[in-house]
Amino acid sequence: MDNELQRLLERHFGFAEFRAGQMQVMKSLLAGRSALALFPTGAGKSLCYQLPALLMDGVTLVISPLIALMKDQVEALQARGIAAARLDSSLSQDEVQAVFEQLRAGTLKLLYVAPERLLKESFVERLKRLKVAMMAIDEAHCISEWGHSFRPEYLRLAHVAKELGIHPVLALTATATPEVAADIRRAFQIEQADHAQTSFLRSNLHFRITPCATERRLPLLAKRLKERSGAAVVYVTLQMTAEQVATYLQRAGVRARAYHAGMPAEHRSEAQEAFMHGEVDVIVATIAFGMGIDKADIRAVYHYNLPKTIENYQQETGRAGRDGKVSVCEMFACEDDCVVLENFVYGDTPTASALKQLVDHLLRKGQEFDVSLYDLSQATDIRPMVIETVITYMELEGLLRPLGSFYATYQFQLLQDEKKVLAGYKPERQAFLKRLFASGKRGYKWTTIDPELAATEIGEDRERILKALTWLEEAGEILLRPSGSRQRYRLSDGVDGKAAGEVAVRLAALFTRREERDIARLRQVLEVASQPGCLTQWLLSYFGEKQEALCCRCESCLEERSEAREIPVGQRGVIGGEALQVMHELIKEQHPALRQARQIARFMCGLTSPATSRAKLGKHDAFGMLERVRFAEVLEQVEALVGAS
Repeated sequence: MDNELQRLLERHFGFAEFRAGQMQVMKSLLAGRSALALFPTGAGKSLCYQLPALLMDGVTLVISPLIALMKDQVEALQARGIAAARLDSSLSQDEVQAVFEQLRAGTLKLLYVAPERLLKESFVERLKRLKVAMMAIDEAHCISEWGHSFRPEYLRLAHVAKELGIHPVLALTATATPEVAADIRRAFQIEQADHAQTSFLRSNLHFRITPCATERRLPLLAKRLKERSGAAVVYVTLQMTAEQVATYLQRAGVRARAYHAGMPAEHRSEAQEAFMHGEVDVIVATIAFGMGIDKADIRAVYHYNLPKTIENYQQETGRAGRDGKVSVCEMFACEDDCVVLENFVYGDTPTASALKQLVDHLLRKGQEFDVSLYDLSQATDIRPMVIETVITYMELEGLLRPLGSFYATYQFQLLQDEKKVLAGYKPERQAFLKRLFASGKRGYKWTTIDPELAATEIGEDRERILKALTWLEEAGEILLRPSGSRQRYRLSDGVDGKAAGEVAVRLAALFTRREERDIARLRQVLEVASQPGCLTQWLLSYFGEKQEALCCRCESCLEERSEAREIPVGQRGVIGGEALQVMHELIKEQHPALRQARQIARFMCGLTSPATSRAKLGKHDAFGMLERVRFAEVLEQVEALVGAS
């Protein structure tokens, strides 16, 4: 087996030898055992499933959170002669059809999808008809509710893998603490012996912390970029900051571009391609940039703003120096940044009354029910992602069980005359399809079908209707367009609406603990920024790795620092007389979207919500007026005014 792996490595990937840990992971998978690959950024995690996939019978399903990452990896694999494809929202209908055809023919070896796709019943139906060799899950730390980037849909991946009998599973991550790694192993039943972990030490990365007041950062950044040649990434917190910094650098003679999620997709793609091909030296980006970026010669990573967590810092600095050459990772540390980052944390916490409303609604829906996250979000003023988190916690408590997601309606368009479509089937099948087509509401081009209503009308079960539609799509007979995503759940025995109040109280306490934990993570960033010791030692220790010797490369070692750095605070925002007057007027206006003190505080700190977005209050004078003031201070003042009125 070792010889075969070596042959494939050289033939398809052009490498003479494996990197540390890769062979261990591949042997586990080829022996049919699930595994965890915990390797630092740039250490070759992807090869751990890409190469074994060539030796396994069936298609390897790769779960990846970013379209850009999927696109880059698929194109790289195809260039090496490996049958790989992706399914995502950026593909045209013809491209989707081509992927389905490859799946049906059994010619694909790797299929990349987003985690959300595994919650869609039509896709799960297709998987049931396929031979799935294994599942590889990138960014697997998202499965841990105690991790820095918990995503509810990741937690459900373990349920889907079990229900579909997909085995083995490979979990991959670059940023898991020992506690999070244990969560991953537990979720996917990975033995400790199949946990492969390599050192986080990158001896070519030189860490530097520069205490810097807000007004000094721009000129200092421009100075650094002019002093050091080569490609660089500058990370910022806000989209607006990315634009401002990029503009300043351009005027200072630096070839820089902004990159953030608020830009049109084509502008982001253009900026990324220019950076990859050396037409631009510097990308000024939010955390939307970086995952899957395979540029080996990034000479510097600057954190213009504080990173959200140590995990983010580790991942983002890890994009420097992948070619092994010396690269600088410098953080411009200013405590002012904490205000914005803290306010983001508080912005996701639902009010107690909204939580009670949500839980009460869910527990009074009946034994089996389905919901729309969008509708729930609009009704409760809780963001959809937060609602997913609430529901996931209820799953963890054993209150309800997910039964998968589905679409309330489907629209289809015949690609040729109906008679020609029916002609290819036997009489019994023709009769069924005629009834199915007739059950829909016909438009000029598209026919809309509600599978539940159609099932009742034509006397067939919903599953057969769905299978027929997906089969016709795969056969190239129709274009199929789902809409109205809904999630289905079942209440556990003995659970009903009487428990809603108690559950809501527990959830409110849990969100408070999450707030405290996220704020503590931000404080850890300040801790590493201010502590005088070896920066490399500190970072390795955080991820459970001990190193006795000093690195002798970071700023602390080179300067033989013995005293803590003093991180400047700068001028924090204050609630002045004008702001108090605006706050008072806002309370008197009694907007339905701003009934609660927490809603008003969020609004004045510049944090949107479903209710304020629906009410189009974004242009109100009060919105964002106190974005530089700590949320807790704003909330306290709002509560005092509400109590006095």
